[in-house]
Amino acid sequence: MSFGGIMMRAHLVSVVALSAAIVLAATSFVAAQVAKLSPNDIQSTFFNGQPFIAATPFNLKFKMTFSADGKMKRTPVGAGSKGEGTWQLSKDGFCTIWNGGKPSCFTIVAAGDNKWSVLKGSTMLATWSK
Repeated sequence: MSFGGIMMRAHLVSVVALSAAIVLAATSFVAAQVAKLSPNDIQSTFFNGQPFIAATPFNLKFKMTFSADGKMKRTPVGAGSKGEGTWQLSKDGFCTIWNGGKPSCFTIVAAGDNKWSVLKGSTMLATWSK
């Protein structure tokens, strides 16, 4: 192999390594931008008795109210059904039990100005907005 061929391969290896480093840095930056709300932030932002809007991926909208005493209500904005239940904070987010339902736990991540995504695992179930 000629000296020029070795230099070309060395250059290609350095370009590939630099590209991988840029992709890793960009991925880390994006992950940092998707800020998960702490349980305390969830409580102070949403579970304070002030209503906010929740929209499902199918565009059903509800006015939600989570009071500080651990109770919650939803009222449809258009189609949907009313509901009541209880909430509590968890290690990573919060859990709810709607009357007649089973417990479910969620996390919340920022999704833009005054918007948050409610996740169950990695599945987005709703967008909350204020």
